[in-house]
Amino acid sequence: MCGIYGYVGKKEATPILLGGLRALEYRGYDSAGIFLPESGIVKTKGAVNELIKRVPKKIKGTSGIAHTRWATHGQPTNNNAHPHTGNTGRVWLAHNGIIENYQELREKLKKQGSVFKTDTDTEVLAHLIEYRLTKTGDIPLEKAVLAALKQVHGTYGIVVMDKEEPEKIVAARLGSPIALGLGEGEYFISSDPSALLEHTRNVVYLNDGDVAVLTPLGYSVLVNGKKSTKRTAEYLDWDAVDIQKAGYDHFMLKEIMEIPEVLVNSARGRINKKTGEIKLGGLEEVRDKLKDIKRIIIVGCGTASYAGLVGKYLFMDLAHIPTTVEFASEFRYQKTPLSKDTAVIAISQSGETADTLAAVREAKKHGLLTLGIVNAVGSTIARETDAGVYNHAGPEIGVASTKAFISQLEVLTLLALSLSTKTLSKTERQKYARAINALPKQVEEILKQKNTIKKLAKKYARSKNFSFIGRTYQYPIAMEGALKLKELSYVHAEGYCSGELKHGPLAMVDSSFPTVALVPKSATYKKTVSNIEEIKARKGPVIAVATKGDTLIKTIADDVVYIPKTLEPLAPILSVVPLQLFAYYVGVLKGYDVDKPRNLAKSVTVE
Repeated sequence: MCGIYGYVGKKEATPILLGGLRALEYRGYDSAGIFLPESGIVKTKGAVNELIKRVPKKIKGTSGIAHTRWATHGQPTNNNAHPHTGNTGRVWLAHNGIIENYQELREKLKKQGSVFKTDTDTEVLAHLIEYRLTKTGDIPLEKAVLAALKQVHGTYGIVVMDKEEPEKIVAARLGSPIALGLGEGEYFISSDPSALLEHTRNVVYLNDGDVAVLTPLGYSVLVNGKKSTKRTAEYLDWDAVDIQKAGYDHFMLKEIMEIPEVLVNSARGRINKKTGEIKLGGLEEVRDKLKDIKRIIIVGCGTASYAGLVGKYLFMDLAHIPTTVEFASEFRYQKTPLSKDTAVIAISQSGETADTLAAVREAKKHGLLTLGIVNAVGSTIARETDAGVYNHAGPEIGVASTKAFISQLEVLTLLALSLSTKTLSKTERQKYARAINALPKQVEEILKQKNTIKKLAKKYARSKNFSFIGRTYQYPIAMEGALKLKELSYVHAEGYCSGELKHGPLAMVDSSFPTVALVPKSATYKKTVSNIEEIKARKGPVIAVATKGDTLIKTIADDVVYIPKTLEPLAPILSVVPLQLFAYYVGVLKGYDVDKPRNLAKSVTVE
């Protein structure tokens, strides 16, 4: 959601800034802009390509800031696009986040002579900083920024420039990510570290409340308004090639095809095939606290919350720990007392999801143990939780999560197994170890069916409604499959527990209403088969996802996609892959940009 990029150094800034915006396009946006203090401003509604067309050759300079905006306050228009300025055009800034008290600040600034030109909340920041610079004498830009931010309530990741100090950029964060890229005689700023890979792998992450000052001579980070010399760079071990399409038509298809490799990486060094022992290095420092945990609460949003629902079954079945799953956006508002023997597990691909981060902070207020399952190394949730486990899924560019979701399921399985030493025998843990190690090749088997799934997508692409059903471990996957279809093809789809079919959803079934039934061999197999029979009795088309070798299902369902046999708790990792491919192909057949679904963003950094 929104993208910030900045550069200061010796090179021409324009191609670097525009390249940075291109790298941030996957996050979702509706307008874009670029500012160079030596040349001026260009911004436009629409895509970065449209901005590039509008940037004249005369725009030159060795420093600048750029932005891709996803509208919150004010429609996506040329005028509302970032960067923004104040009355005089001296201060320019780009902003991610939301200024909650912008109306109050706006009215106050109007009385002081400010004239507002946009509908955005961001513009008040430019006026506040400009006012400080022009009314309080000759102070450095960073001091004006610090003074202005003291008046702000809300969240922000900002980059600011003063035309009178063209070789300086000031950046600040509170609740919205900012990373600094360190080069030789040049420095970069980005809201997503993956966009820095073309230029550097040495990254400094800003913490909430930090203000950074960058010039060609170096950088400093102000913590509580004072210069910090303790901040050290982290090495970003992603390769730039990882964020290229590598010959695939879309990032999403590439990322689905990478799932076998992701499963290997997420388990690498964490599971002993011979003993079944699970070792999660990120949890070592809280191992003693974990032994005393009597309850788990999982928080997440969207796809991450569905991974959490699978985790609920895993923790309860394998480790016998009572577990609940809460939408992160609701967690703070519940008044249920929280006991100290509760652990809160936060799941977020980006590690920056605003609601999930807020849930972590709420849990910490109550003194609870907080654990993170995140993919982005150095992200805020990774830093603020007491401990955690990285997914090691690599960069995920497609807005609709695929490989990161799979890695979340695998990490949750490993975590549940690590807590099961008193509830599972050594033999049982060894069985799980073997099954987990078999998953990559089993997914490869499923991926070989992609042309068959593509044909199914073509067959059903004109359907206007879908139902996805499953029980126990497959129920969250039904909801995830429905979500993927909604995200990519804009087709109405709902995921249901199949046991609820007769309690309302069955009324929708007719010959034009397909159902995707998740029916791998499990303890509830016969019950789900009965649900399919009920749908077929009402002439509803059924696509079944079933275990390889199941001949009965072929006689009932209209179409079947087979997955290899595995242990029931691991089946979601396999059954979701055909659903991801099906949603992908339906979206492509409809002509949509499946990498960047409309109205959505990869990292939701505002509530």
